[in-house]
Amino acid sequence: MEEEIYLSIVIPAYNEKNRIGNTLMETSDFLVTQNYNYEIIVVDDGSDDGTAKLVENLQKSVKNLKIISNQKNRGKGYAVRQGLIKARGKIRLFMDADNATNIAQIQNFLPFFQKGYAVVIGSRDSQGSQIKKHQPFYKELLGDLGNFLIQLLVISGIRDTQCGFKCFSAEFVENIFPKLKINRWGFDIELLILARKNDYLIKTVPVIWTDNANSKVKLNGYIGTLKELSQIKWNIIRGKYK
Repeated sequence: MEEEIYLSIVIPAYNEKNRIGNTLMETSDFLVTQNYNYEIIVVDDGSDDGTAKLVENLQKSVKNLKIISNQKNRGKGYAVRQGLIKARGKIRLFMDADNATNIAQIQNFLPFFQKGYAVVIGSRDSQGSQIKKHQPFYKELLGDLGNFLIQLLVISGIRDTQCGFKCFSAEFVENIFPKLKINRWGFDIELLILARKNDYLIKTVPVIWTDNANSKVKLNGYIGTLKELSQIKWNIIRGKYK
């Protein structure tokens, strides 16, 4: 009989060889001090820089570390969906490989699942959040513009849909994530729309966030998110989200 897992951590990774090692070690150092069972799942999304090999080598020193390796790059949304569906935890979190929001902040998220919330998401724009290192000005400007359009067009009242630190109940993952259609940056928007449409409670929690100068989110990532936003809006108009 398999051991019951309380918390699953999914980390999507694409060419993260230079950063993911430190993230995994810091994550492991925190989790081994907790009194619950956990698993760490890295989804290597078609990396060609040796990310998968590095993670495999770390399995010797990082407890409960697993890896899913994709042969080609499918997108962050695809990788997150793949990892969360294959996870076994009662609570399932995805976080970014750059450790912009570190695992210790999960302590502020877990209590809300006892209060009936199924979706608990990090926010860099809520009262109480801290930005230790800001993004370049143009990225913050594009992010603000994107958030404005997201609220205007598809989902109001959530000021930061794109923070890469989100936590879900197993029931939510199993019921909602197979329905997601967006494979890249806009998947966060889609899952929040479906959460609301299916009457799941959503809680926003302020986080401490640090920008990484080597961020994989480039200008084309912002443009891609806006394209996916238009796709999501069209799906809403056609009644594709149930």
